[in-house]
Amino acid sequence: MLVYTTDRLILRALQINDIQYLNEYVLRNKNFLSQWEPARDEQYYSEKGAKELIENQIDEITNRRGIYLSLFIQDGRKLIGSIGVSHIIYGAFQSCYLGYKLDEQEINKGYMTEALRKVIDICFHEYNLHRIEANVIPKNERSIRVLKKLGFAEEGRSPKYLKINGMWEDHIHYVLLNCRSNNYLAQKFSVLMI
Repeated sequence: MLVYTTDRLILRALQINDIQYLNEYVLRNKNFLSQWEPARDEQYYSEKGAKELIENQIDEITNRRGIYLSLFIQDGRKLIGSIGVSHIIYGAFQSCYLGYKLDEQEINKGYMTEALRKVIDICFHEYNLHRIEANVIPKNERSIRVLKKLGFAEEGRSPKYLKINGMWEDHIHYVLLNCRSNNYLAQKFSVLMI
């Protein structure tokens, strides 16, 4: 099981015995998160839906196609968010997609920035990825601030990119490169140091 810690958080992969934590989290945040997510059917909010989601995440982690970590405050008793690294591609691409969400009661406390710093480190140093991509609805200003704070660069806008809450929404495409694997940046930095 994947488990990591930060100053204030435990980041860990969910197991089947975590169904109650997940179910409480999605029900508590149903209205808040619906503006940023695909439309969900009622099964998603059931124990059966939670079990299926956890089983899919375990499979993705086991096969190194994804990293799915839930955020718990250090006492470990309340799930406050999640980070998903999906569509990991190795070979010449070494890339992935990043998604994240946080409990409405916990926004503006720096938890997501703290957790994402750890996940970026995991992607670049444990999975040896070169590129992390994140797509954000333009009106999601909090999410955009977090990405910019972490050094993500805007690469462009994709019109009608994802169907969110029943509507096709534009997304801004952000990317963070692993500077360790980027010879161009390393050479540019060396030139500046001379």
